[in-house]
Amino acid sequence: MSIKIKEIHAKETYHLRHQVMWPNKPLEFVMLDNDEEGIHFGLLKDSIIISVVSLFIENNAAQFRKFATNASEQGNGYGSMLLTHIIDVVSKDKNIDKLWCNARVDKTLFYERFGMVQTTKRFNKADIQYIIMEKNVS
Repeated sequence: MSIKIKEIHAKETYHLRHQVMWPNKPLEFVMLDNDEEGIHFGLLKDSIIISVVSLFIENNAAQFRKFATNASEQGNGYGSMLLTHIIDVVSKDKNIDKLWCNARVDKTLFYERFGMVQTTKRFNKADIQYIIMEKNVS
């Protein structure tokens, strides 16, 4: 078995985003207006993309979005590998002070294991509760 993380094109994230995050919505629901401005990463297991995340840098902050791992592969550490990779990428950029995300409330413990902290900012999207979480990386 070989595991590899590499940059991929936004279009290569759509299927997994849709399948994992919003399977009952149209495919367009998982596409972002600014996808072309992002840096997209895929974790490949034996050449098959099983986890994806998209990184958007604005000013001195980096936001990761649309973080999804194939349901049959969840719990095997692949998402952790991919998030660790994202943290490493932004930590090396001296212009980035903060990494943040819109976390589903039921996933906050996962992000806390990586040093991310909950903010007071919460919102709902399509009946799912989110909280903004962040981590200083400078």
